Amino acid sequence: MRIAVLPGDGVGTEVIAEAVKVLSALGRGGLAFEMEQASVGGAAYDTSGDPLPEATLELARKADAILFGAVGGSRYDALPREKRPERAILRLRKELNLFANLRPASVFPELADASTLRPEVVAGLDILIVRELTGDIYFGQPRGIRKLEGGMREGFDTFMDRLRTSQGRTSPIRWAPSCQRR
Repeated sequence: MRIAVLPGDGVGTEVIAEAVKVLSALGRGGLAFEMEQASVGGAAYDTSGDPLPEATLELARKADAILFGAVGGSRYDALPREKRPERAILRLRKELNLFANLRPASVFPELADASTLRPEVVAGLDILIVRELTGDIYFGQPRGIRKLEGGMREGFDTFMDRLRTSQGRTSPIRWAPSCQRR
């Protein structure tokens, strides 16, 4: 399995370093991993001027899996929108048609009392939320900042109802039930 390792910035580099150690240990146990690392986010911007350099995108395209850390940091807040580190993950999603985010949530019986919710509410919780990632607020058009009276500014972003489009209707809705069976 070819894995594109994209640590990113800040804590992402620390977390990914530990994840690579785990994958390396699994590799010694007989699983075959071929890992190649590339810059993404602020780290990529610092070296190339682009949060998702073409070489990183090409590595991701050729990989069977992507191990992605975290991107961003306050030092990049003043960059133009298209150069900000978080644009890397959005562009990866769009370019590779990564349409779903899987968010599992389960409660171990031993931890049901630790929840802020009553134990009888969370006991046995085992759900998977499948969230669509390639439309709506992420890629809606038009978007921008407009000036209001009195010098105030207002940010706006168009929410596109992708459930009315064929891609938005078929991608997560057809794919999500197969996750339930796993």
